[in-house]
Amino acid sequence: MAAVGPGEVEGDDWFARSRFAVGVVVVAVAAAAFAVGFRASLAFVLRQLSGAGDVVSAMRGAPLWARLTLPALGGLLGGALSLLVTRGRGGQGVGNVMEAVVLGKVDLPMRVTLLKSAASWLAIVSGGSIGREGPLIQFGGAAGKLVGDRLGLHTERTRLLIAAGAAAGFGAAYNTPFAAVLFVLEVVTGVVVLDAILPALIATAIATALTRAVVGEGPIYGQRAFQLGSPFELLAFAALGLVAALGTQAFMRLLSFGEERFRDARLTLPWRPALGGALAGAVVAVIPEVAGNGYEPLNSLLDARLSIGFVAMLLVGKCLATTASVSSGNPGGVFTPTLLVGGAIGFLYAAALASLGVQIGPPGGYALVGMAAATAATTHAPLMAAVMVFELSGDYAIVLPLVLATAIATLASRKLRRDSIYTAELRQRGVGWVMTIEGRRVAE
Repeated sequence: MAAVGPGEVEGDDWFARSRFAVGVVVVAVAAAAFAVGFRASLAFVLRQLSGAGDVVSAMRGAPLWARLTLPALGGLLGGALSLLVTRGRGGQGVGNVMEAVVLGKVDLPMRVTLLKSAASWLAIVSGGSIGREGPLIQFGGAAGKLVGDRLGLHTERTRLLIAAGAAAGFGAAYNTPFAAVLFVLEVVTGVVVLDAILPALIATAIATALTRAVVGEGPIYGQRAFQLGSPFELLAFAALGLVAALGTQAFMRLLSFGEERFRDARLTLPWRPALGGALAGAVVAVIPEVAGNGYEPLNSLLDARLSIGFVAMLLVGKCLATTASVSSGNPGGVFTPTLLVGGAIGFLYAAALASLGVQIGPPGGYALVGMAAATAATTHAPLMAAVMVFELSGDYAIVLPLVLATAIATLASRKLRRDSIYTAELRQRGVGWVMTIEGRRVAE
């Protein structure tokens, strides 16, 4: 028998490759359909209940009692669904997707994924301060596992489908196909693997195209025009990378602190996420803009339509509300909230430079670079972060500041804390990662 070559698996004949190709298409379509349905259902319910198209507008128009109680109610209902999850098998999260791709031994049951997604939906629609990207990425990964099993694919092929599904979910969430593939390569696999990049590219292209056909094309934060005042301004952006790393490290430590507090044995499901929702609701009652994933206030921030004082208040409020929502067990992502945190840091940094008489460009450019630097600092994925914000802004002129700031933010963040926000989750479960030239490996 001939030896199995690179990129092949045992029994890798034409029929097996055809089934894998079909699987990539099916997973991509499923990820896109789930993303569209998740977003459309949120918008529909909000319009029916409040007449608003987004959760921030709904909370602005809601009475004080509703701002206080709705996030708690959403957390309570989500916690009840989480009780069903704990009785099932397997966990769920981006960390589980990473384990499934790298090790091939973690199960990603679709039932658990759907229950967690429903709990996340309830938390978001009720005003919780969490992102919606987590359920979309996790569904893509779970769809890859389900389709791989149904098609009878080899474990190696199924792992590639899981990676492709995660990329498709990311692309459908943010309309950023290149960043979606880089998310899989930098965050999930930890190395450029040709066998992973090709199906991820195809699945992402299909999922993003289908999502664009429904929700529209173009950058989700709108086209931006960036101007670099002079080459010397690159020094200011380099320093912003360091400032963003310090700020997001403080945010990550706040999340860890919240998780420790909510581990109290007296706080059981479904009361723990209900308490977290109530604490988030207390912040929403004062600052409605912290509700949801942060998309709406971030657009206003990029357009410099917010005052310096309000941005500072928004930064603190978003960190507190997100900590209350996520650390208490409300399922959802922190990726988009981190974008808002980074954007606010960049905006305030630009305001500080201007107050010192430093000649700089528009503060919106610093907010964009702050978004990328914060993402790089939390994920330890500088290329993905830079490309993502480039795709979100659609402006080539911002590339140099993005690359510089994300590199410095990642270096500084790794010095301050060796784990990213995802590998820290795995380390808490006893799975430590080390990076080698071959990719991620479990630490001995």
